[in-house]
Amino acid sequence: MTSGRKTGRRNAAPRTKEAVAAYVWEAGAGNLHPVPNVARLPLTLLKGIDSSRDTLMENTRRFADGLPANNALLWGARGMGKSSLVKAIHGAVNERRKAKLVLIEIHREDIATLPLLLRRLRGDKRRFLLFCDDLSFDKDDTSYKSLKAALEGGIEGRPANVLFYATSNRRHLMPREMMENERSTAINPHEAIEEKISLSDRFGLWLGFHNCGQDEYLSMVEGYAGHYGLSIGAEDLHRKALAWSAARGARSGRVAWQFIQDLAGELGQKIL
Repeated sequence: MTSGRKTGRRNAAPRTKEAVAAYVWEAGAGNLHPVPNVARLPLTLLKGIDSSRDTLMENTRRFADGLPANNALLWGARGMGKSSLVKAIHGAVNERRKAKLVLIEIHREDIATLPLLLRRLRGDKRRFLLFCDDLSFDKDDTSYKSLKAALEGGIEGRPANVLFYATSNRRHLMPREMMENERSTAINPHEAIEEKISLSDRFGLWLGFHNCGQDEYLSMVEGYAGHYGLSIGAEDLHRKALAWSAARGARSGRVAWQFIQDLAGELGQKIL
C-alpha cells in the first residue's frame, strides 16, 4: 500500500524546469513560455541540404557537450529548410541526452530585449540554444546594435551556456538597396557599410541555402510520401508534384511539403 501511494504522488508531480526542452521568450512579460511539443520534422526528411545539416549538427553537438561552438547564420532561398533544420537538429541532439539542450525562440521584434534574456540565462546550469527565425533589419532600425553587443563585444559578453542561431533570406541581414543608400548618403560610405554588415561577422558559421533543382524537389516529395505512407504510385506522384510546383512557380522544401499536405487531403489520408 505504501508503495502504491508513493507511485501515485510521483505520477501527479508537476514537470520540473529540467524536463522542459523548449520555450518561447515573451519579452513583454519577461517570461519564458514552455513548449511541450516543438513543431518539427524528422531530420531524415530534410533533403538536399546535407552539407549544412552535417556542419550544423556537429556545431550543436559540441555546444551541447560543453565544448566551444559558433553562433550560426542560416541564410538564403525561402522555403529551403533553414528553420526546419534548426528545430530538427535540436530534437536529434536531445534524443539520447539526459541533460537536454534547451531551445528558446526569440521573435525578431524582441531582439532589443536580448541582453535582458541573456542576463536571465547567465549562471543557469543548463545550456541554451537561442533561435530567431527570419531575422533582418530595415532602414532606421537600430535594434541590430543590441544583437551585436549581445553576441560579441559587450562588456558582459555572451554567456558560455548560450549559443545563437538565426535564419534570414539576406546574407548580411539587410536589403541591398539599404546598403546602397548608405553608400550614397554617408559622409564616409565605407564606414557606414562596415557598421551595418559587421553584425553578420558575429556569426562564426554562415550556411547558405539555395534553390533546388527538379531532382532534389522530387526527392523531397518522395521522402514525405514514403514517410507518411501515402497511397500513390511513383509516376502519379511525380506528375502531380511537378504540376503543383509549376502552378506555384517555385521548387523548394516548403512547396514540397505544401504539395504533400494537399495530396494527403485528396487521398483522404491523415498526416501523423
